[in-house]
Amino acid sequence: MTSQVSRTTEQADGTVVGEQRKPGGVKAVRRLDRVIIRFAGDSGDGMQLTGDRFTSETASFGNDLSTLPNFPAEIRAPAGTLPGVSSFQLHFADHDILTPGDAPNVLVAMNPAALKANIGDLPRGAEIIVNTDEFTKRAMQKVGYDTSPLEDGSLDGYSLHPVPLTTLTVEALKEFDLSRKEAERSKNMFALGLLSWMYHRPTEGTERFLQQKFARKPEVMKANLAAFRAGWNFGETTEDFAVSYEIAPATTAFPVGTYRNISGNLALAYGLVSASRQADLPLFLGSYPITPASDILHELSKHKNFGVRTFQAEDEIAGIGAALGAAFGGSLAVTTTSGPGVALKAETVGLAVSLELPLLVVDIQRGGPSTGLPTKTEQADLLQAMYGRNGEAPVPVIAPRTPADCFDAALEAARIALTYRTPVMLLSDGYLANGSEPWRIPELEELPDLRVQFATGPNHTLEDGTEVFWPYKRDPQTLARPWAIPGTPGLEHRIGGIEKQDGTGNISYDPANHDFMVRTRQAKIDGIDVPDLEVDDPDGARTLVLGWGSTYGPITAAVRRLRAAGESIAQAHLRHLNPFPRNLGAVLRGYDKVVIPEMNLGQLATLIRAKYLVDAHSYNQVNGMPFKAEQLATALKEAIHD
Repeated sequence: MTSQVSRTTEQADGTVVGEQRKPGGVKAVRRLDRVIIRFAGDSGDGMQLTGDRFTSETASFGNDLSTLPNFPAEIRAPAGTLPGVSSFQLHFADHDILTPGDAPNVLVAMNPAALKANIGDLPRGAEIIVNTDEFTKRAMQKVGYDTSPLEDGSLDGYSLHPVPLTTLTVEALKEFDLSRKEAERSKNMFALGLLSWMYHRPTEGTERFLQQKFARKPEVMKANLAAFRAGWNFGETTEDFAVSYEIAPATTAFPVGTYRNISGNLALAYGLVSASRQADLPLFLGSYPITPASDILHELSKHKNFGVRTFQAEDEIAGIGAALGAAFGGSLAVTTTSGPGVALKAETVGLAVSLELPLLVVDIQRGGPSTGLPTKTEQADLLQAMYGRNGEAPVPVIAPRTPADCFDAALEAARIALTYRTPVMLLSDGYLANGSEPWRIPELEELPDLRVQFATGPNHTLEDGTEVFWPYKRDPQTLARPWAIPGTPGLEHRIGGIEKQDGTGNISYDPANHDFMVRTRQAKIDGIDVPDLEVDDPDGARTLVLGWGSTYGPITAAVRRLRAAGESIAQAHLRHLNPFPRNLGAVLRGYDKVVIPEMNLGQLATLIRAKYLVDAHSYNQVNGMPFKAEQLATALKEAIHD
C-alpha cells in the first residue's frame, strides 16, 4: 500500500494551493483555485487557435473563464518582430471570475519577440515556457537582445522552462511525409498538448476538432494529432515539469442550466437570430466586412435555415442602404460595422430616423480615429452614436457588458427598434467581440415575445367619412407610426428624407410642422421604456463608480477587491445610454462622488455632466487594452479617500 502526503498553503494573492505528493517517482499534483495563462508568438504561430482550443476544453471541464485575444492588424506581420506578436490570455477558475486577469501566471513564448513583448506583464515567480529553438542570435538581435535572456540572469526571478519545442515537434513527426517547414507548423499543437497535461485539460474535444478541421488533409490531421499527443507525453515524462495542476470545476459559480463557451460576436449573432424568430420576421443583414465586426456576417451567413439572409455589400453605405430597404419590406433589418463604418452610414441612419423604420446598427468599437487600431478595443463611439448625424436625429443607444450579455443586448435592441419604429445603435467593442466566457443557453420560454402587428387597412377617417391610411398616425403610448408592408392594397404611401407632414406623411416645408415632427421624434426616444438603474451598494457608500459596456468586468472585479479590503463603494452599470434610465438622476444625486471609468477620454462623463449637472470624475484609458482590475482598484481607492 502506498501512502500519500497532502498539504495546503495560501499564496500572497489569496490563491488556495493544495499539493499531493506520491512516492515512487509519480509527479505531484497541485490544486489551484485559478490560473492565468498567456500564449504568445508570431501571428503565424497559431496562438489564437491554440488559445481557443485550450479555452474550449476548459469550458467543457466546467471552469469559469474569461479570455483576451490580442493580435496585430496585419494579416501576416513581420516574423520575429515586436509588432508581429500575437497573444491569447485565458483566466480560468473554480469560482466566479470577471476578467481575463491582470497578470499571467504562465507565459508560453514561442520566440524572443514574444518574450520581450510580454515579460513586463509577468509578476515575479511566474512560469515561463520558452521555445529555445527560436532563440538564435539573429532572432534576438531583431528585438534588441544583445545577450540571450535565457542565459544572462535576467529571468532569474521567474520559473523558467526552456523547451526545444520546434525540435521536439519535428522529431515527433519524423514518420510522416512532411518537410521540416511543414512539421514545424505543428509546434503550437505540441505546446497545447504540454499545457493540457500541466492543467489536466480534457483532450477528446481537441482531437475531434483536429480530425474535423483537417478531414480533407489526412496527413496533416495525423501530424497535428501526433504533435498534440507528443506534447502531452513530454509533460508526463520530462524531469523539468515536476508538478501538474488541477483547477476544479466552478460548480457553485453558475445557476443550473446548459452552458457553452461563447464569444461576444457569436452571442450577438445568436441573439439576432433569436430576435427574428421571436418577432416572426425574416432577418436581413446588410454588411461590409470590417474588423472586428466581420465574424457576425460570417456566422449569420450559416443560418439560412432560420430565414436569415446576408448581403455582403460593396461598401458601408450600400450595406446599410440594403438593410433599410429590407426594413421597409418588413424584415428585422441589421447592419454591422465598426467606428469608421458608422461614420459612412450616418446619412442613412438619419434617413431611418426620418422614415421611422426599425433598424439595428451594430457597432463593434475599436480604436480610432480614422483606421486607428483595427484589432484593439476602445469605447470610442458613444458620442458618435448619440450625435453623429446632421439635424436632430435621436437614436436609442444600448451597450452589452460581457461577451455572453451580447445575446441579451441584441434581443433588447430588437425590442426597442420594433416597438418604437426607430433605428437603434448597439455598442459592443473588440474586447467583448473576441473575448469569451461561459453562457447559459436560455430556455425558449425565457425569450421575450417580439411579434409586431403590421398595418392591414385604413387607420384614419376624413371629415367627409372617407377611410384612408395615414403612415404617420401614431400609437398614443409609444408614438410609433404604423408599419405597412409594400404591396398591401390601399396602404400606398410616400417615403423619403424630406420632412413629412404629421399624419399624412406628405412632403411638408411648413415651419410649425417641422418643429412638431422634430419634437415628436425626440419625445418618442425619450419615452422608451427602459428598466431603472440597479445600484449595488450593500454598505451605504458615499462614492459611486458608474460604468457602461465592457468596463463591467474590470470595474466589478475592482469593487470586489476594495470591499474585501474593508472599503465602502457603490457600483452601477448602464446598459441604456439613450434614453438614460429614469432614476439615474436621483441615483447620482445620492452620492458625494461619482467616478466614471471609460476606455475613451470621458464621453459618458461628458453626457452625465451635461444632463444632470453632476461633477462626475473621469478615469480614462485609451491604450487599446481593457482596464486591469488592480489598476482600477487603486484609482477608486484614491477617489474614496480624496
